[in-house]
Order: sequence, then structure tokens, then C-alpha cells
Amino acid sequence: MIRRILKQVVIVASYLILVSCGGGIIERQDSAPSKRADVSNIPNAVPRDEPRSKYGNPAHYEVFGKRYYTMSSSRGYHEKGIASWYGTKFHGRRTSSGETYDMYAMTAAHKTLPLPSYVEVTNLDNGRKVIVKVNDRGPFHGNRLIDLSYSAATKLDIVAKGTGKVEIRAITAGKASVVDEVSQPVTRRGPVSLYLQVGAFSTSSRAQQLKTELQQQIDDAILIATLTKPGGNLYRVRVGPLASVEYGDSLASRLVDLGFFDAHIIVE
Repeated sequence: MIRRILKQVVIVASYLILVSCGGGIIERQDSAPSKRADVSNIPNAVPRDEPRSKYGNPAHYEVFGKRYYTMSSSRGYHEKGIASWYGTKFHGRRTSSGETYDMYAMTAAHKTLPLPSYVEVTNLDNGRKVIVKVNDRGPFHGNRLIDLSYSAATKLDIVAKGTGKVEIRAITAGKASVVDEVSQPVTRRGPVSLYLQVGAFSTSSRAQQLKTELQQQIDDAILIATLTKPGGNLYRVRVGPLASVEYGDSLASRLVDLGFFDAHIIVE
């Protein structure tokens, strides 16, 4: 009996993941609302203690043949990357956490953060900040870090472009670090660079070998960025800086065809 129940839970969880923003079963074009909505009065999500989603936190799950491992905690999470957004295509559908997706709410999807989590998202190009509740899985595009609701993306000013360079920090109940951006000045930051990281190694010789292999295949600038760590250096092979996210996507796809399968966009 217990084994049968667990099997049913896994099936339900897999279904919820598939119908979330990243792996939608119904294939139709996503879009913004036909009439532009005024989201200026929609407040940030307010972090609060909540029980974990029963279905949204399997130890691991697979989408499009790739396995993802759910984090046990969001505490200390901090990462930079590319944000995308989702709108009418998924509005009213069930998210991976079991909640209904509302494109006008301040929510987001993430591949590995526990559901629910709360994060502060900063647009690195214009300094705008929002707080969103992570209640869904995705995006399952290789070079995207987070999928924002239409309202959150509008507040960060990335809807028209489709993507944005962002910084994400996890926050906990009672420790929200920002207020709604309409009441705070927008601080512009310095230039943010994009790179396509193709590999990372503990030895410089292996990194140099990969760099040489890449130089025989592409004409783009290739560098080895060294990261000093207590346990030893990490040598990261990167292509760039890149002209745009779209070019990074195209180059990553080309590298997969050439046999380089681990390329992903890095924001610095």
C-alpha cells in the first residue's frame, strides 16, 4: 500500500512539473496580456514561514532528459544569470507547487530552489529590485536561471526584451531587504558582461586543452578565468564577452552540435 501511494505521489509530482512553465504540455505561443496592465500598485511578495509543497520538492526530477536536484534549503543562495518571464500561456494553470499560476502576482519559477522560497531579484542593467515567491519549476531552457511572472518582469523592465541579466538572493521571513521599487531610487550599475562557460577544471593543463580545442572550432575570443578557492584553483574556460543573450544561445547550440555539451551563460 505504501509503495503504491508513493508511486502515485511521484506520478502527480512529475505531472505538475511537466505542466509548469518550463515543460508545458500545451504548445502554444506565450505572450503578455493583450492590454498592457498597470502593475505599479502590485506589492512585492512578503516572505513568510510556510510549509514545504507536498508535490513540488522531490529529491530529484527529470525534464527533457536532464536530472535536477532540489535544494534542501534556500539559505545563503546567491547567483547571477539570465531571467526570462511567462504570461498568458500558463495563466490559470497549476504550478509545480500546486498553486495556480497568476501572471499578475509576484511569483517566479526556479529549477532547484525549495518550493516555496522567497528571493530578491535585481535587474543588473537598471538596478530595479523586486521580491518574488518561488512557487514553480523552470525555466528548462539551458541558459535561463529564473522565470518571472509577467508582473515581476514588468517591474524589472524586461518584458519587451524578453530576458534580463539579474542577480538573485534568497531572503527569509522577517528579513526582506527591499521595499517596492516605486518608492526607491533606481541606481544604475556598471556594465555587466556575458560569457559562455564551456568547462571548469582543477588543473590549468586540462583548461588549456579545452581552450585549444575550442579555438579550432570557433573564431570567438576564448579565455581561462581562474577562481582561487581554499581547496585549490578552479580554471574556467569561457567564450566572450558575448554581444547578447541571443548570440550566447546560438553559440551554445552550435557548441552542442560540435560535441561540447556543458556550455552555459555566465553573468559577471
